Amino acid sequence: MCGRFFIAQAPEIFRDFYGYPERPNFPARYNVAPTQPVAIVHAEGGERHFRLVRWGFWPGWLKDPKGFPLVINARVETLTEKPTFRGALRHRRCVFLADGFYEWRREGTGRGAIKTPFMIRRADGAPMALAGLWETWAGADGSEIDTAAIVTTGANGTMAAVHDRMPAILAPETIEPWLDTRDVDAGPAASLCRPCPDAWLRLDPVGARVNDARNDDPGLIEPVGEPRPAPPEPGAPPRRSSDEDAQGALF
Repeated sequence: MCGRFFIAQAPEIFRDFYGYPERPNFPARYNVAPTQPVAIVHAEGGERHFRLVRWGFWPGWLKDPKGFPLVINARVETLTEKPTFRGALRHRRCVFLADGFYEWRREGTGRGAIKTPFMIRRADGAPMALAGLWETWAGADGSEIDTAAIVTTGANGTMAAVHDRMPAILAPETIEPWLDTRDVDAGPAASLCRPCPDAWLRLDPVGARVNDARNDDPGLIEPVGEPRPAPPEPGAPPRRSSDEDAQGALF
């Protein structure tokens, strides 16, 4: 599950890293939440482009989004099977612009449960290329809304100490084939979305202010306490965040 992320570096760094021609001057955002506008990179005619979309995927075949579940993640294991994402996987793959994301380690149950937020970023400080899918939804009145979801995969060894899922973080050399919907088919593209190497990531506990999406300031990404959580005990059930994946079998 990936329900919050942040984008803190200057726009020029992302433009140089991904190579799109647009020159957007977007502000840093430290607590990006579902349904908000988010920045993606996609390919069109062999060229990369910057685009703003709604974080919350609406498939093109959807007639009325009212009552449709909030779909912010797409499980890579079922991308080729689920009708919600099938078309986007073939024709509209993207990368979310991000420097890292947040996840919550939950210990205990009920009211006594302790939820500790962690910031996950690349250890080398590079932009974190989160694989995504996007779609333009057209309303009956002719209106159009661009929407997107982050592709998720099973956790690597580092993330398993916090949660059993994580975003699919692309290696620099796999960004191009992921975006290339002309020459790379759905199956091979989906195979690029796998748990990243443990050494890529740094986990730091952060303050509880990140729990409230209304908070959006640099203080949210200041680590507190020890830099990494303890691994789960042998035989213990996988850790899950407080923001469980409840999107259902359709997705």
